Amino acid sequence: MTDAQPTESERSYDGFPGTFPYALRTSESLLFKGYVVVAVLLSVAIALIFTFGLIGVLAGSTGARGGTFTFSRTFFLFVGLLVVAPLLAPVLLVARRHRRTASSVAYDRGLALSALAFVASLYVGLIISVPPALQESTNSGVVAALYGLPQLAGLVPPLLAVGLMYAVHRLLR
Repeated sequence: MTDAQPTESERSYDGFPGTFPYALRTSESLLFKGYVVVAVLLSVAIALIFTFGLIGVLAGSTGARGGTFTFSRTFFLFVGLLVVAPLLAPVLLVARRHRRTASSVAYDRGLALSALAFVASLYVGLIISVPPALQESTNSGVVAALYGLPQLAGLVPPLLAVGLMYAVHRLLR
């Protein structure tokens, strides 16, 4: 006779890299499973973009003394972390919840929807922050309105989406 108790390897995900397959295995929400794939692909793409950007920043500041240049390099990595962390947070939260307690499909689906809203907000934030010299003429009133906003307003949509993600997590837990 076999025991119905899950083994330790089924209950655990053995660190950060194991959370993604664990979340895929344990979640019953197809939307969340799709988000896990999207999150991994976007995180890898953003990490590559920021890595190449950091190489450009380092190349542009070679021979310069510390101070502002050192701060700009560190700030560049910090911004990359601020973009990737909310992409990965729902996967980590769902994996943790499935490992510790019984999770629900509603929780998984809610976090996936709020995380996809964060992905969309990144796009909107990027449109807002496009420098005027790089803006293309468009017939879209929405894009023209987003271009008309100050560039610093590009931070607002991702921050609101992170707040939404946190609210969904607190509401559905």
